[in-house]
Amino acid sequence: MSLYTQLQSRAAANHPIRIGLIGAGKFGSMYLSQIPRTPGVHLVAIADLNPAQARKNLENVGWNLELARAESAQEAIKTGATWVTDNWEAVATLPQIDILVECTGSPVHAVDHILKAIEHGKHVVNVTVEADAFCGPLLARKAQEKGVIYTLAYGDQPAMICDLVDWARTCGFPVVAAGRGHKWLPHFAQSTPETVWGYYGLSPEQATRGGLNPKMFNSFLDGSKPSIESTAVSNATGLSVPSNGLLYPPASVEDIPYVTRPISEGGVLEKKGMVEVISSLEKDGRKIPYDIRMGVWVTVEAETDYIKNCFEEYNAHTDPTGRYFTLYKRWHLIGLEVGMSVASIALRGEPTGVAQGWNADVVATAKRDLKAGEMLDGEGGYTVWGKLLPAAISRKLGGLPLGLAHDVKLIRDVSKGQALTWEDVSMPESHAYRVRREMEQLFN
Repeated sequence: MSLYTQLQSRAAANHPIRIGLIGAGKFGSMYLSQIPRTPGVHLVAIADLNPAQARKNLENVGWNLELARAESAQEAIKTGATWVTDNWEAVATLPQIDILVECTGSPVHAVDHILKAIEHGKHVVNVTVEADAFCGPLLARKAQEKGVIYTLAYGDQPAMICDLVDWARTCGFPVVAAGRGHKWLPHFAQSTPETVWGYYGLSPEQATRGGLNPKMFNSFLDGSKPSIESTAVSNATGLSVPSNGLLYPPASVEDIPYVTRPISEGGVLEKKGMVEVISSLEKDGRKIPYDIRMGVWVTVEAETDYIKNCFEEYNAHTDPTGRYFTLYKRWHLIGLEVGMSVASIALRGEPTGVAQGWNADVVATAKRDLKAGEMLDGEGGYTVWGKLLPAAISRKLGGLPLGLAHDVKLIRDVSKGQALTWEDVSMPESHAYRVRREMEQLFN
């Protein structure tokens, strides 16, 4: 039975999936816009640091605010309305909630929210992939121990890549490579919130008018977010990662099966079975026609002549050998698609991407020469960017995960391009820090 049919059945039986949401910003608002249009789902509560802004966002996305005026969780459950509060812990521990959607974008805080929900027997859809990047394997293990499901959020690229990988393997295809697209040139790694709009092709005035966050957008541009998302995919699928960071080979959609082959066969991969990110720009900065910048893809291999001939007979676009074929989705709709994760968990008992082990890591890397005494400003900032590395290499060097490189003081100089380590910083105590160190011990 389809997910939608099952949702309709839940609605008809007056037995909706009960949801709690933490964080009603842009991503959360996109999901909120779809909830009134989805049968069988009841958003019981929203926790946000600014409840007034959360209500304003509800209004902006088309909600009838009368449905968001419940004064307590119990009233919301009784009437089918939604309770808006600044008390995240009350939402994460509410017994009647089935699924918590963590949507804050703050990795340190997200870890607290996720673990509290798991502790209280709730499934979790984690939109804050930055948290998954530095401790997802442990979050997944703790959820499993509690008999609940922890998952990446569909609509964000990692879960959609995992879906393509699962499609390939379920059909019997070996996965040669999988990943997403990105607008990339090597010097973007040194981009700061001051330079981001020029690289994006926007003026500061346009960015201000649109209310765009330069630090957040810069985390995409400088390679941090692609590394974070590739880490989540690697840990969830078991695909390997490049030994010294993403390569960002430029390619159109048609050229993906050409470049995502092993080096020995004319491609860029160290070996078969890897994650990679495709650039939408040629090395000289020219825009590539029909790019995959906003999409996801998987490259598979025909292992027999019969399968190769099938590719040819059905006009599948392959590499010159006829053996490598790429399936893709050129777009992702971000928060508008989160309902797929909610329904998959509640109705099928299946995650839409979850770490199976610790294969990859994102290590904070200096954007410029840094001096002892400076404060790191984390993802998308002025001091560091995130570099994708195999977990074994990160463990060996004691790499500082990007998700914990915010408001941290350097205690010794670090050269531009150098990976930061635990020994380079004075690490403030936090629950997220302890969780990360626990993971390092368990997955050593």
